[in-house]
Amino acid sequence: MPPLLQLEDVHARYGPTTALRGISLTVGEGESVAVLGANGAGKTTTLRAISGTVKRSGRIEFAGQSLGRRGPESVSRLGIAHVPEGRGTFGELTVRENLRLGAYTQRGAAFKADYVRVLNLFPWMADREGQQAGTLSGGEQQMLALGRALMQRPRLLLLDEPSLGLAPSIVGEIFRRVKVLNAEEGLSVLIVEQNAVVALDTAARAYVLEVGRVVVTGSSEELRRNESVRRSYLGY
Repeated sequence: MPPLLQLEDVHARYGPTTALRGISLTVGEGESVAVLGANGAGKTTTLRAISGTVKRSGRIEFAGQSLGRRGPESVSRLGIAHVPEGRGTFGELTVRENLRLGAYTQRGAAFKADYVRVLNLFPWMADREGQQAGTLSGGEQQMLALGRALMQRPRLLLLDEPSLGLAPSIVGEIFRRVKVLNAEEGLSVLIVEQNAVVALDTAARAYVLEVGRVVVTGSSEELRRNESVRRSYLGY
């Protein structure tokens, strides 16, 4: 079976600055994959290339369709939800309104079913439906951003640095939910994360980037045993 997502020799740049230098990676149906690397390695740009928010070249296919020159709205409609670094919630809108924006293509029963699903995943939201997102804690905002992405009914979830600025207990809670979505619902996930330990605990496979190139790839267990990866990213 061909992979759900495939990148082959993908390049991207910001003006004169090259960010990706021939990235190739795959994500299978129902698979969880991590992208690791230091700041400036090209991790975030990889997700932006997939979601169509940066100019890119090379081949990107999703579910057998070329993403080509598709923009972010078209990519989203194909079934890819992108939770960007910094969460991206609308602070002046309520929890319910933020979730509603994630389901902008849905009406009636479909919206209600997905709304209940998200509230079951994050029960605290049921008591905060009318609260402005900007008054939530950082961890709650990250969960809201994840919930809003799930309202799209995606086949593939792109997560960019979900642990950024959060306490370890909150990080653990968020990644536990991601593991449930992957294991029990079969949601494919591509995670960009500097916390390599938690990323490898969540993902089955991983790619390590340096200056816009893939330098190491393998199963999470293989990367845990890789001495250079352990020293550079795992701290032992």
